[in-house]
Amino acid sequence: MTKHQLQPEHATLHFTKAGNGEQTLIAFHGFGQTGEAFHALADALSDQYTIYLFDLFFHGNSEWKLDEHPIEKITWKALMDKFLGDHFITNFSVLGFSMGGKFALATLEAFPDQVKEIFLLAPDGIKTSMWYSLATYPVMFRKLFKSMITHPGRFTSIAHVAHRIGLIDKGILRFVESQMNTEEKRKRVYYSWVVFRHLKFDMASIAGIINNNKVRLVMIVGKFDKVITPQNMHALLRHVKSYTLEIPEIGHNGVIEASIRILKK
Repeated sequence: MTKHQLQPEHATLHFTKAGNGEQTLIAFHGFGQTGEAFHALADALSDQYTIYLFDLFFHGNSEWKLDEHPIEKITWKALMDKFLGDHFITNFSVLGFSMGGKFALATLEAFPDQVKEIFLLAPDGIKTSMWYSLATYPVMFRKLFKSMITHPGRFTSIAHVAHRIGLIDKGILRFVESQMNTEEKRKRVYYSWVVFRHLKFDMASIAGIINNNKVRLVMIVGKFDKVITPQNMHALLRHVKSYTLEIPEIGHNGVIEASIRILKK
């Protein structure tokens, strides 16, 4: 594996190159991970694909230097256009797990004629949750969310009240608590949510790209996933003419491992 990075004025985008297959696969990890999360998957697919494992902003060695200023789709397209040109890539596949699903969808939308396959592993970006909308859009709620970085008790109180009145279940509560139990993690949650907030997609439009360009779509979602549920995936799938949907009997954290077996077929 070899390490590389893009360094435009406003950001550093780090990635690792692995495999030596004829096809190209670009992969985006989930929250709290780095491109290393896909090392086993890259090993399994190395004969078929040359794989680029990206560290998303606020993760690993990638940096976003514009504070809370949101990344726009046109900015992401320019970054990826530079990357594709530097590596002489024309056609490629794209993969996103959880939060990385947003970047996979943004890449598909930016390069509809060049993406040949899209692998969505328990992807974020299909259906926006109420909590995400509250935390990132109204200024009042955004300030409250930011205050939780240094005052975690506020978050704990709100989360447990939401659990008691049935707005979130116990599995979601445990997951969120695990991602907010240090100041560093809380900063990463806040800046990831706020900076990525403009990466939103119309599912009918995304499906149109898939249908019109005959993009192969493979979606893998855990049957017991409380974070990204199989039911929410129908917001996209109901518009798509042809796709593969796998629902292994696992939770959110087991999806990448399960994808090794499924995608290796």
